[in-house]
Amino acid sequence: MVFAHDTEAALLAAVELVNSAENPDTLTETAQLADFLHRHVYTGMHTGDAAELADVRAIRAQLRRMLTSDRDTAVTLVNHTLAEHRAVPQLVRHGDIDYHVHAVPPEAALPVRIAVETAMAMIDVIRADDLSRLSVCADADCAGLVLDLSRNRSRRYCSTACGNRNAVAAYRARQR
Repeated sequence: MVFAHDTEAALLAAVELVNSAENPDTLTETAQLADFLHRHVYTGMHTGDAAELADVRAIRAQLRRMLTSDRDTAVTLVNHTLAEHRAVPQLVRHGDIDYHVHAVPPEAALPVRIAVETAMAMIDVIRADDLSRLSVCADADCAGLVLDLSRNRSRRYCSTACGNRNAVAAYRARQR
C-alpha cells in the first residue's frame, strides 16, 4: 500500500467525484449520489436531496484544482480548506473500519466532509512529495484525473475505456 487506507479511500473518492464532471456528467441525480456514497463510505449526515446533490457537484472544480496543482499551490488550497471548515483532526473508529482520521463532526454537511477528507488525504501526498501519483489522463480527448497507486507508477489513463481506445489506435497505426 502506498498510503494509509483512509488516505487512499479519500483520494479514490475525490478522483471519482472530480471525474464525474467530465462529459457525460455522471452525477446529475440523487440516486447517482447515493451510489457514490455507497461505493465511498462517508459517515455522518446525508440528506440525499437535490440541494445536497447541487452542493456536492459544486465542489468538484475545487477538488480538481487541489488534486492537480503544483505542490506549493496544493499546500495553500489544503490549508485554506482546513481553516475554512475549522478542521480538528481526531482518531475515530466505526463499523468495520479501524482507527482513522476525521476532521469535522458527523453533522457537518456532506460537501464539507468530502472537501476536508480530501484535504487531509492531500496532506499525506504533499508530505511524501508524491503528487506525481495524481495526473490528467494521457488520452488527448479526455481530461479525467488519474490516481496511480501502482508500484511502478505506470497508470496513464483514467479508465480502461481510455486505455483501450489508445491501445486500439496505436495498433491500427502500426498496421498501416
